[in-house]
Amino acid sequence: MRADDPRPLTLRDVSEASGVSEMTVSRVLRNRGDVSQSTRERVLEAAKSLGYVPNKIAGALASQRVNLVAVIIPSLRNMVFPEVMSGISGVLEETVLQPVVGVTDYLPEKEERALYEMLSWRPSGVIIAGLEHTEASKAMLRASGIPVVEIMDTDGKPIDCAVGISHRRAGREMARAILKQGYERIGFMGTKMPLDHRARKRFEGFTQALAKEGVEVVDQEFYSGGSALAKGREMTKAMLAREPELDFLYYSNDMIAAGGLLHLLDEGIEIPGQIGLAGFNNVELLEGLPRRLATMDACRTEIGVKAAQIIAARVQDPDAEHEKMIELSPKVQPGDTLRRR
Repeated sequence: MRADDPRPLTLRDVSEASGVSEMTVSRVLRNRGDVSQSTRERVLEAAKSLGYVPNKIAGALASQRVNLVAVIIPSLRNMVFPEVMSGISGVLEETVLQPVVGVTDYLPEKEERALYEMLSWRPSGVIIAGLEHTEASKAMLRASGIPVVEIMDTDGKPIDCAVGISHRRAGREMARAILKQGYERIGFMGTKMPLDHRARKRFEGFTQALAKEGVEVVDQEFYSGGSALAKGREMTKAMLAREPELDFLYYSNDMIAAGGLLHLLDEGIEIPGQIGLAGFNNVELLEGLPRRLATMDACRTEIGVKAAQIIAARVQDPDAEHEKMIELSPKVQPGDTLRRR
């Protein structure tokens, strides 16, 4: 079977790829019958490389799609993704389609399992966060025969369609805004890295823009846990103990930036005169802080809306023309912590 063949994969495709009968393939995939370990491994490897997912819908519905849209996101605890879901739900509630959510915790293997299970119920479309996936996940998405929209990121080549922002561009724009205000001794703090590819790309864009002007990040710290005020306080205190001459702190998200802000205020440090700081995401919950954080809006709700609109339109008319890449443009919001000059 050719990689660009649009028809759905069948047991026959797996049979031909593995060199065993369709009946044996069926036994292996249903984990039934007496099949040797070597044959089982050969069938499973062939199915995985093809991106074949068994169909869990029985009877007359077996060849049809259900009115579900698989939405696979890294987290529901991170306030970013509920806003994306709000945009998706707002569009789909006007259609017959219903979103069903899978959470990956930023783990590629967990994303692969969620995708496998959700595709087995033959949804009408997939909305999935990010452009980085395992080879098995990519194969399943390509072989699904349904609309796929990758969201949150446009720094890469989509499998089908993508809606998001360029995180490298976001990092570059924040770096230029910081330098424009005269800050030069900059520290960076980031969470969920390197698993959070979007935070990594922002950091790459950020450091590239600084380097262009002859500036380097003085200190940096990466934390593999979630976004939290307490962690922001802890990281900020530790970084300033190492590098007391820092004059700007850039955080990968607003939550740890808010923790950093509260630590600086507790220490009586003048903001933004002595130290400026910025986060990312423009989290509405933080509007009640003593200072408005400098940040960037990641266009979360709009991303959800546009992704759902693509799915809904293509389910209604599979031959409808559609954009392959929709890139939104967040702006730097200086707040009260990025105004020195």
